[in-house]
Amino acid sequence: MLPRFLLALTLAAAPPAQLSLTGLYEEGRVAAGNLRYSPQYPLWSDGAGKSRWIALPPGTAIGTQNPGAWDFPVGTKFWKEFAFGGRKVETRMLWKAAETEWVYAAYRWREDQRDADLAPAAGVGDTADLGGGLSHAIPSTADCRACHENGPTPVLGFTALQLSPDRDPLAPHAEPLEPDMATLRTLAERRLLDPPLPPGPAPRIQADSPRARAVLGYLATNCGTCHTPASPIRGVSLDLTPGSGTATTVGRLGHYRIPGDEAPSSIVRPGDPGHSSLLYRMASGHAEARMPPMGNALPDREAAELVRAWIASLRDPGDGRTLPPGPAGNGPSDPRRAP
Repeated sequence: MLPRFLLALTLAAAPPAQLSLTGLYEEGRVAAGNLRYSPQYPLWSDGAGKSRWIALPPGTAIGTQNPGAWDFPVGTKFWKEFAFGGRKVETRMLWKAAETEWVYAAYRWREDQRDADLAPAAGVGDTADLGGGLSHAIPSTADCRACHENGPTPVLGFTALQLSPDRDPLAPHAEPLEPDMATLRTLAERRLLDPPLPPGPAPRIQADSPRARAVLGYLATNCGTCHTPASPIRGVSLDLTPGSGTATTVGRLGHYRIPGDEAPSSIVRPGDPGHSSLLYRMASGHAEARMPPMGNALPDREAAELVRAWIASLRDPGDGRTLPPGPAGNGPSDPRRAP
């Protein structure tokens, strides 16, 4: 028999075998107390329709002392459901099982849509047909950790910016807020933020135009979890985190060469989308070139058009100058992943 403390750790770290046992549902419906929410800058996931919920243990609140890394009480659970063509395909769960332990689990929905079973840690391929010979896949636990554990908190998409009532009307794929969705305001009203956020303007991306605001918000969600000054790929000298602005992108030389260019291309060349590697890589149909490198089989065409229009609107300084890579890193470490 295992010692008691090892048995407790084992029980705490094991996700249930069925989604219906995780606490998301009660008598076939989403359980009362699970809060639905929708980030204003959602992550692109092959065009999947997504629903999200958070459950906090009764009587607890979210610690907000660190604005960049909220502290969630032990027992907190997040769920994200993916659907294609109206059919549920997978639901992912992120569970804070202990003070320093987050459990990652993905559940694959059964054909009858009545429940979902825990997916193997290696993930599951071909879970939804995307057309053109492509399919959606349930990621491995290692892939989940690669994205979620690349910053100060594993919780993504549930931040002051993402829940701000000052929603970005141009954000690609953003869902309209519905009355039952949690926002900063509703969390404050229910005293679920400790301490309460100080009074002041609602969080928003600072930019010089509405289009630039949407672009920077999109990049922060879809690229900013990896492209941070502290990430393992900081050597690509690219910072796309919220609030980073354009210091490492506009007019900066990258480490990737667009086919046909004679030298490494600009990350964002003002007024010239065709020679901007950021756009080329996010819109590429080739898996080896496309960014982000995991989590999707399809490029995000809507977002690519937004970025294309933004780059075209930027004014070229006209002096022929291209700045060296930005200040986010210390030199190239993995050029294959550079934008």
